[in-house]
Parts: sequence; structure tokens; C-alpha cells
Amino acid sequence: MKKLIVILVVLAALIGLGIFFYVDYRKEQALLHPKFYSGNGRLEATEVYISAKLAGRLDKLFVKEGDLVRKGDKLVQMQTNTLEAEKAAALADIKVSEGELAMAKATLNQKQSAFDGAEKEYNRQRTLVTSKAVSERVFDEVDTRYKSAAAELEYAKASVLSAEGRLAAAKAQLQYIEANLADSLLLATYDGRIQYVLAHEGEVLSAGGRALNLVDLTDAYMTFFLPTNIAGKIKIGTPVKLVFDAAPDHPIDAKVSFIDPVAQFTPKSVETKLEREKLMFRVKAHIDPERLRQHLDIVKTGVPGVAWVKVDPDADWKDAPIKFPAADK
Repeated sequence: MKKLIVILVVLAALIGLGIFFYVDYRKEQALLHPKFYSGNGRLEATEVYISAKLAGRLDKLFVKEGDLVRKGDKLVQMQTNTLEAEKAAALADIKVSEGELAMAKATLNQKQSAFDGAEKEYNRQRTLVTSKAVSERVFDEVDTRYKSAAAELEYAKASVLSAEGRLAAAKAQLQYIEANLADSLLLATYDGRIQYVLAHEGEVLSAGGRALNLVDLTDAYMTFFLPTNIAGKIKIGTPVKLVFDAAPDHPIDAKVSFIDPVAQFTPKSVETKLEREKLMFRVKAHIDPERLRQHLDIVKTGVPGVAWVKVDPDADWKDAPIKFPAADK
């Protein structure tokens, strides 16, 4: 009886030990070959500086910090009185150039008519001098008038070309001024939120001087890190679920948009599951811009969260350790 008890105890111990090693093996395999993998990060977005193209005074500021703006909205109006004066001068120059061109064309018509008459007379006198009907002296005079008319005609043509060039230059100058006038009104380049106001009404900005900082809320993403054995299994476009601390029950769909081609030593802020994971790859996951446009008023950058990557393409998100609303599983 005692032997049986000992055998049963040993058998139970062996079974327990086997279960322990099996569970430990499964955990190890789950860590080495997971269906999903997570990395910590924060929601980030592209920042754009709204800057003055030309040096000048900031005349009007249409927004304040925190304002939500749409692409094309007016943000800043730079002072334009100098450009308006230059535009008026350019318009006057165009009128003068148009008058000069009209005069040059009229002169060209006159010289063309004079040349046509001189050419006819020259051809007629050349026939007569051949038959000795007129003297050489008379023919020389006709020849001189013909050549003079030809020279004056070429000069008139050159004058027209010159006048056309001056008019084209005046119009180009007007276009340049109008472009500067258009650029004096600074518009939102993206749908986003004003993060910082860097200049105020009345301040003078240099060329390229920054007036505002705009966060492009349609270009939001999370940066996180993956170990080498996981990074090697994913590619651009791999599905990702972003779970933010502020809304843990509402994962947001994203896709891998960037994988750093060079590994780096694990940053201190990155929590790893295996101590031997010394090298990590930086990864970015972008949220669909169209979805962001539908919720611009609630998008907040800097919110911490976790990015869950589907390592196994055949895995089902319902098996991921993520809380889902019933309709989103």
C-alpha cells in the first residue's frame, strides 16, 4: 500500500512537472511566435509652420491657439500697401508699353508700304537700265532709295519686337506682384489645429518668418518599437489596432506605414517581454486620413496608448487581448 502511495505521488509529481513544462513551453512559444504583438507609443501628427514668404508687417490674424481649421481657411494677412503701389505702377507700365507697341506697329505698316513702292520702282528701273532706256545715274538713285527703304523696314520690325518684349516684361512683372499679393494671405495647408501663435498683429516678420504652428490632424500616427523576430514578419500595410489610454474599449484601425531599415538598441522607455531582445526596429502606424477628417474635433496628439500588430495574417482580431465593442469584433 505504501509503495502504491509513493508511486502515485511520484506519478502526480511527474504529471505536474510535465504540465508545468508544457505550459512554460507554450508561453515561450507564444512569446517567440505570437499571433499579435504590442508596443507602447503616443499619438503624433505632422506639424507645419505657416510662414511669411516676403518680409513685411503682420496686418491681420484670423485665428488663435487651439482653433480647428480646414484646408484653405484664412489664417494671416500680411500688409500689402507696398505691393498694391507696385501693382499700380506695373499696370501703368503695361499701358505705356501697349501704346509704344501700337506706335511701332503703325510705323512698321508705313515702312512696309514705302518699301513696297521702292521695290516696285527698283524692279521697273532695273529692266529699263538693262535696255539703256534710263541712265545709270537714275538707276543708282532708285537703288539707293530701295536699299534705304529696306533698312528702315527692318528697323521698324525690330522696333515692334522690342515693344512686344517690353510689354511682355511688364505683364510678367504684374504677374509676379499679383503672386506676391496672393501669397500675402496665408492659408491653412491642411485640416488641423493651431498649436502655437508665434507672431501677432503689428509685428514685422522677415522673409520666411514663422507666424503659426499648425498640426495636420489628417496625418496622425503612432511610433512604437518591435523586436527583430517580430519586425521581420511584418510589412508595410500590416493591420494594426491602436488602443489609447483615454478610450481603452475603442481600438482604432491603422496600418503599418513605415519600418526603419536599421535596427537600434532598445530605448529605455520601451518595455520588452524578453530580456534578450536587445535590438528593436522603429515602426509607424498611420490612421486612415478619411476617418480622421470625420472626427477632427476629438483628435488629440500626445495621447498615450498601445499599438497591437497582427503578426499572423490568418489570426482573428477577436483572439487579440483587446477589449472591443460588440459590433467591432
